[in-house]
Amino acid sequence: MSLADNIDFLRNLPKPPGINTLEGLARGRASAGLSPISESTGFGSNPGDLRMFSYVPATLTAKPALVVVLHGCTQNAAGYDNGTGWSALAERYGFALLMPEQKSSNNGNTCFNWFNADDIARDSGEALSIREMIEQLAVDHDVDRKRIFVTGLSAGGAMTSVMLATYPDVFAAGAIIAGLPYGIATTMQEALSGMYRAAPRAANDLGNLVRKASPHTGEWPKVSVWHGSADRTVNPANAGEIVKQWLDLHGLAPAPMSAVDVDGYPREVWWNKDGETVVESYTITDMAHGTPLAIAGQDEPYGAAGAFLLEAGISSSYHIAQFFGLTRQLAPRNIEAAAVEPAAPADAIVSSATQKPRFAGDRRDARRDPAGRRSIDINGAITRALMAAGLIKSS
Repeated sequence: MSLADNIDFLRNLPKPPGINTLEGLARGRASAGLSPISESTGFGSNPGDLRMFSYVPATLTAKPALVVVLHGCTQNAAGYDNGTGWSALAERYGFALLMPEQKSSNNGNTCFNWFNADDIARDSGEALSIREMIEQLAVDHDVDRKRIFVTGLSAGGAMTSVMLATYPDVFAAGAIIAGLPYGIATTMQEALSGMYRAAPRAANDLGNLVRKASPHTGEWPKVSVWHGSADRTVNPANAGEIVKQWLDLHGLAPAPMSAVDVDGYPREVWWNKDGETVVESYTITDMAHGTPLAIAGQDEPYGAAGAFLLEAGISSSYHIAQFFGLTRQLAPRNIEAAAVEPAAPADAIVSSATQKPRFAGDRRDARRDPAGRRSIDINGAITRALMAAGLIKSS
């Protein structure tokens, strides 16, 4: 559907509070259970037997960026889009969206098979299927090859690690939400150990797992890591292991170069010799397993709360889009407004070590960018977690 069609459709729906502007589009679409993504077939050999869904907005910019979004267990592409608001972000900022979807025939809980050796190797299984989808969209829509990104939750987060490791030549950056480092599991037993124990490994050993995954010798993708401190499905220590893995690849020391609060939550930052942030880590205090959202009281909400989609007062989708550098290039319908706004560095909001720390009570004020716009912004427990990881099937 075009933007105009979506607006006309939403006008005829019962309106929850706040749907009276174009910026209410995300809330309206999510509340109505709508997602504009559509399925494509014939995109390649598809050895992982995945489904391809995508969204290319009418407001697509020239040489657009492409964001790959990977859902978690028990989820599907459309549901995760509704929950996280990625298609609304794509529409506003003019980038293409790819949302691969797992089949229950591959995994009973529709988890991407991040622990299956055949699916996590370059040019094999599910990893290759996703790569083929990317190529199809890139060719069809003249995507900027230097601006391809990937993000995902839980099993999708672990699969994000897979894609960044196996195809570092493809991705400029990635964001891993409640996921695991690449290469720590190729069997069910190893997957369980990784999820629950998150045994610490030497940084170089973690880095070598990635180095051995492809013939890549160039620059490594940037990485954003998100994890709830109260996660009982994937041990939060995995966030530190992911950070350790990518710091080793970037040749950076473990101590963060900046540590501030963003929307009331701790964010640690590491940058390269050019001052560009290449690794960042958000700890969402007291949050359980899921993707953090900011919906309540927001003028421009992206997504809707649900299973593993958690209201936390911080919009991970928006901040990730910002980390990818997507929020600096507005969709054509916003060009006039953009023309009168001062340009800002990609990390102007949260990369400075001198930034005043933010606290929970400051979240509303914290969600503003330099131009003044509000940011869009274990018996039973073990069983449930095993199901969430796709290691056992639900009855």
